[in-house]
Amino acid sequence: MKIINEALKLNELNQMAEATFGNLVKAVVDVEREVIAVDAELHSDLEALLLENGSKQKNLWGVNLYPEMQGDDFVEFDSMINMRPSQGNRSRGIENEETRRKIIAIVAKRIKH
Repeated sequence: MKIINEALKLNELNQMAEATFGNLVKAVVDVEREVIAVDAELHSDLEALLLENGSKQKNLWGVNLYPEMQGDDFVEFDSMINMRPSQGNRSRGIENEETRRKIIAIVAKRIKH
């Protein structure tokens, strides 16, 4: 597991994908601190890592990154940690458009193609 607070090269993300799921890397994005935790079997492990490092749970969202894809297919909004009825999110996806846009911007900032 690794916290990305600077930049990660796409080839490093590819290596992580190949070592685990083959075509994807699980990630958790802190939309407030603009950091990403990557490289674990479960989003909940990445969430715990960020919480231990000062993140607040309400700011953490789980995604899957597909290093071989581009555009809208690069980020998939799907994780059990996203199910938060108390925040108005009742699915594994991310229902708030503004939150999705923030996540895409943070991923673009942290993952260098």
